[in-house]
Amino acid sequence: MKQIGREVCFLRTGEHNPRNGESSFLRLRDGRIMCVYTKYYGDDWNDHATARLEAIYSHDEGETWSESRILIEKDEEALNLMSASLIRLENGDMGVLYLRKSMKDNKLLCMPYFVRSSDEGNTFSAPILCVNRDGYYCVNNDRLIRLKNGRILFPAAYHGESGRRLAPGMLTVCYSDDDGRTFHQMDGFVRSPYHDNTQLQEPGLYELPDGRIWMFCRTAYGHQYQCFSDDGGMSFGDVTPAFRFTSPDSPMQVSSVHGRTVAIFNPIGYHCLREDCEDWKSPKRTPFVLAVSDDGGLSFVDMRDSFRDGGYLPFSRTCRLLESDTQNSYCYPAVIETKDGFLVAYYHSDHTPICLNGTKITKVDIGELDF
Repeated sequence: MKQIGREVCFLRTGEHNPRNGESSFLRLRDGRIMCVYTKYYGDDWNDHATARLEAIYSHDEGETWSESRILIEKDEEALNLMSASLIRLENGDMGVLYLRKSMKDNKLLCMPYFVRSSDEGNTFSAPILCVNRDGYYCVNNDRLIRLKNGRILFPAAYHGESGRRLAPGMLTVCYSDDDGRTFHQMDGFVRSPYHDNTQLQEPGLYELPDGRIWMFCRTAYGHQYQCFSDDGGMSFGDVTPAFRFTSPDSPMQVSSVHGRTVAIFNPIGYHCLREDCEDWKSPKRTPFVLAVSDDGGLSFVDMRDSFRDGGYLPFSRTCRLLESDTQNSYCYPAVIETKDGFLVAYYHSDHTPICLNGTKITKVDIGELDF
């Protein structure tokens, strides 16, 4: 499998900065690329520790990056702000979706909020809540998408409202038909076919060329699982394994770059029999693989023409290695197209037993995807 990409930035941890987290990109009106990431400050790196959204900028298509600056600081009542997704709105504003964690009535809440900026992130509107009930919603970074009809969508895993012990995940979709001014939730939930204690987690969405919306999600079942919507994300069909995307308990990202569709994930083949694991005793998220589709992602989900081997052998030939060192872990990718390729930002364990450590940005030249 061919190795691709080269490091252009590494946001390493330091004193009173124990974690630099999940990212999202946006092209600014002046041509620069902005990368927004979760910066933990203090002495605790755990998910509920103190964190805010910071930004770095590149004026040369990702080759070099500025020092970071605070983009959105948490309020006094919040535990943290994290997991940003950025989008350019139809009126030219910048849109930012993020999670706000807080305690209320001795319950841990994790709620998605959306803000907009008309001056490229110097000031922001009052945040609007995107869901219709309190609870713990997990929304990954870089999850906002816009459909061809203009609708904005993002998926979430809902883990209940029962305090610090999270309930098994059920999936929902939030949508806006007025360019991010208001958000609504689909009716009901997408549920796992199994009754384990994790179920469905960290979903993503991608619009296929035939109009279907592909929802994929993290599971503990050895694969990404998937389902499809034919009505713009208002409802989804049965949840089934996405057999080509073997996976530990780790998320996947699917994006479009230069007319191609790329899927970034952790296959389990390199470490399913290894005993080494993260600090929390889960398998390492390694290596880091990028699969390529030249038909808008249909070859990722359609297995009808290759039933003999499940299509896995031709699929594997489209895969490229972003990271191959199995001593490290990699997860939570974000993607943006550049003039000559694309950038991928992701967590990198940086030779520690914790995959949620620093943020690495890799640049891939578009020719590296050629088969």
